[in-house]
Amino acid sequence: MFVAQSAALLPAAHIAFARDPLRRENLGVQLYTVRNIIEKDPAKVLHAIQEIGYSEVEATYENLHQIWPALKETSLHAVSVHVGGPESAAKFEPTLADVKKLGFEYVVVPWAETAKGGEEGVKKIAATLNKMGEQARAQGLTLCYHNHAHDFTPMGGSNALEILLGQTDPANVQLEMDIFWVTIAGLDPVKLLQKHSGRVPLVHLKDKWKSFTKTQFSEDVPVNTFSAVGDGSIDIPAVLSAAAACGVRHYFVEQDHTPGDPIAALRESYDNLKTQFK
Repeated sequence: MFVAQSAALLPAAHIAFARDPLRRENLGVQLYTVRNIIEKDPAKVLHAIQEIGYSEVEATYENLHQIWPALKETSLHAVSVHVGGPESAAKFEPTLADVKKLGFEYVVVPWAETAKGGEEGVKKIAATLNKMGEQARAQGLTLCYHNHAHDFTPMGGSNALEILLGQTDPANVQLEMDIFWVTIAGLDPVKLLQKHSGRVPLVHLKDKWKSFTKTQFSEDVPVNTFSAVGDGSIDIPAVLSAAAACGVRHYFVEQDHTPGDPIAALRESYDNLKTQFK
């Protein structure tokens, strides 16, 4: 297991990580939030995000080239991009070369079927992610795995995500922590950040309405479970404090579903978060 490997295997940036609190300069948007409107008018949507005050974006590879010309006309920094899952490993090299050329720093695997196949299934996924992480490093990129609620399915006295992280080399596989799905699974994102301090460079800031109190290991939640960041039940200041202390570098607001205009929802999240800037 890689969990016992020495810190000497970690990239230098992850050994002596600096405290990097939330600032305007490292606050971005996961563009999945605006997926239903961005392809109709990428320039309008991206300029609106910039005008709110966000400085960075996390893209999705599926529509990256469609929005890229408009993105380059803004000052938004394209930091990371969600790519395919482990099933796309055979075609990963061309994707890496593409996103490296565009200037991204991180590639993120957004999903894997960790809840199926038991421990052996997770170990197979981990082996694939290790290989993908090696390929990313060869291109000067960092691979992250993005968690969902199903990744915390109890397994072997632990859970699927812990097994996955234990079976992957931290030099190859980092974690993008989605705090919403952590809480859906009944866990505390502050404690999880502390447990994996130095291995979580990216965080999804996503809040949960107070009315949803169920613990579950699936993503089957009502669409109104998602709230603007700062309006829900997650202790956002505590998360931000832990994130800064544990080496998080970039913070992305994401709201999977919004009750109306996603731009308005992003503005509300930004207005709440700017009171936390350091």
